[in-house]
Amino acid sequence: MSVLGPHLTIDGYDCPRSKLEDLELIYQVLDEFPAKIGMTKIMPPYVFRYYGKIPEKWGLSGFVLIAESHISIHTFPEGKFLSVDIFSCTRFNPEEATSFIKETFGIKRLETNLIERGRDYPFDLTKAQIINLEERRAIASK
Repeated sequence: MSVLGPHLTIDGYDCPRSKLEDLELIYQVLDEFPAKIGMTKIMPPYVFRYYGKIPEKWGLSGFVLIAESHISIHTFPEGKFLSVDIFSCTRFNPEEATSFIKETFGIKRLETNLIERGRDYPFDLTKAQIINLEERRAIASK
């Protein structure tokens, strides 16, 4: 079965707070990580500090768009937690990606999930045209 690509999620617990509040570290990871896993960065990373209504829920969020999709990092320094998403329409090694993130952020305990996305992605152009026509008819009938 063909799929569009893998989506790896990494939840890291008991991370050193200093790494989770280091905006430069997150920028550097998002800047260099795509090439490490064979992806193509198509824009500079965007990283910002977020302060919400609940003071202890502050953190840093960063994104980088890659030709193959995206990579995001969200940190919650007060909870010593981070969340990383890597979605790509090109295969990559999830174990190597996880190992790099674990080592870089000093993760003591982690959870990972790997899902295959786009199971019905129309790799066949004829099939894609049929799907597009069906969608247009459905929209037009509303």
